[in-house]
Amino acid sequence: MRILITIFILCVCLPLTAWGQDYYDVGVNHIKVTSAEKLSDKEELLICPMDLLEEGFRFPLPGSKILSPYGGRDGRMHAGWDIKTFPNDTIRCAFDGEVIMSQVFSGYGNCVIVRHLNGLETLYSHNSKNLVKKGEKVKAGTPLALEGRTGRATTEHLHFETRVNNQHFDPNLLFDFENHTLRKDCLRITKKKSGIKVKKVK
Repeated sequence: MRILITIFILCVCLPLTAWGQDYYDVGVNHIKVTSAEKLSDKEELLICPMDLLEEGFRFPLPGSKILSPYGGRDGRMHAGWDIKTFPNDTIRCAFDGEVIMSQVFSGYGNCVIVRHLNGLETLYSHNSKNLVKKGEKVKAGTPLALEGRTGRATTEHLHFETRVNNQHFDPNLLFDFENHTLRKDCLRITKKKSGIKVKKVK
């Protein structure tokens, strides 16, 4: 009987614990991409929407409505914005760049990450299907995936993140989610201990 209980714990409880830790502690707040560019302690990164606009811009999910913004939610950190249209709608690349991840990743489900100008990265997840592969060069407006509910999701939607240095920051500093446009202020990003500091600059 003791052996059966031990087997049950190993087969059922430990995987559930590991999954929870992977999603909440690693997945949502600290998804890692091994090829990510790193900021040194004295470096700063300046991201200007007008520079990105010159390269090309497309709102990731035209016609979408907001489900949930960036910030604390249910006692946990929500690392991006959730936006929604309808199942299997086409998710578009925000800017020109290169796909650095296209795979299933824990609670994100089907996930695509694209690196853009100056090390900015955008993340698109819960997709029903990814349409691109790692290493592909993409343009603003390129179809990346189809809207879905894979991973930890209760409805079909796009979970969208902006990231620098393997750290997320509020996409609302760069995107106007109400009007589906870019904001005008540049962002100065510096390293702060193990995280980053993001400040608006004119």
